[in-house]
Amino acid sequence: MVTPLAATSKPVAFVEQSLYEIHEKVYPRSVTGVYATWRWLMVWLTQALFYGLCWLPWNGRQAVLFDLTARKFYVFGLVFWPQDVIYLAVLLIISAYSLFLFTAVGGRLWCGHACPQTVYTEIFLWIERKIEGDRAARIKLDANAISMKKLLLRASKYGAWGLLALWTGFTFVGYFTPIKALWGSILTYSLGPWETFWIIFYGSFTYVFAGHLREQVCKYMCPYARFQGVMFDLDTLTITYDDTRGEPRGSHKKGAAYKAEGKGDCVDCSICVQVCPTGIDIRKGLQYECIGCAACIDACDQVMEKMGTPKGLIRYSTEHAIAA
Repeated sequence: MVTPLAATSKPVAFVEQSLYEIHEKVYPRSVTGVYATWRWLMVWLTQALFYGLCWLPWNGRQAVLFDLTARKFYVFGLVFWPQDVIYLAVLLIISAYSLFLFTAVGGRLWCGHACPQTVYTEIFLWIERKIEGDRAARIKLDANAISMKKLLLRASKYGAWGLLALWTGFTFVGYFTPIKALWGSILTYSLGPWETFWIIFYGSFTYVFAGHLREQVCKYMCPYARFQGVMFDLDTLTITYDDTRGEPRGSHKKGAAYKAEGKGDCVDCSICVQVCPTGIDIRKGLQYECIGCAACIDACDQVMEKMGTPKGLIRYSTEHAIAA
């Protein structure tokens, strides 16, 4: 006798699954090393150009000024008119092809070292560390209950962020309105409505993007992270974890015969994850969230040096080189 299916089957429980990832705050740990030095050199270079170029005089005027009212773009000794838009088109085409070329050869060098989101996040993180402390101190501060000390630290941090963001907005507008006249308008409280709007608008975006959204901009908002995969091949230089050498990972002491125990060079300290500004584990392989900042390389090299093993467990390499 066949038992009816309806009599034996149990009701199916449907579980609603969210399509959105629950955000977990990332607390990047500070790191030093060769690549960290290069990142800060790029921070200084890009910001010196951005904040300083608009103050540079040239033949009685601002060296770089995009005068929309007069429809003239001044770039040092050159003056561009609306009919010269072809030069802008050529410049954009060259920039796009250069970005594609550099990505195909060297991976996300732009993202990790020169992208404004990366640069300003690095600056805002530096301010945060100076006021609230490094990773462990910031995690502890977030977990603590509201206190006068916590309020003072947060107010100091947000105040410093706000001042930097407003100065960034002011500098941005200074490329479209002569910056000395703009500064004079601020001092005399005669700033125009459009200048006021754009200073606050650009400053607010800098504050929110670099201070709060941070890695979420790179992971969810930036289209470059999504289409970079089509520009990568097996010979693209990317940040790579050598799993052949590192696995199976496991803790061991310096000088121990861990190879005899079947362990790899990776001590599973997770410092490479702690220093990552997007919070990923590079040991899981190439991921679109990786911005190529190489913080994990600096961190891993320091651990390898302490353990007395060769550096380069995490390094810039290619898929072909790792597989060889």
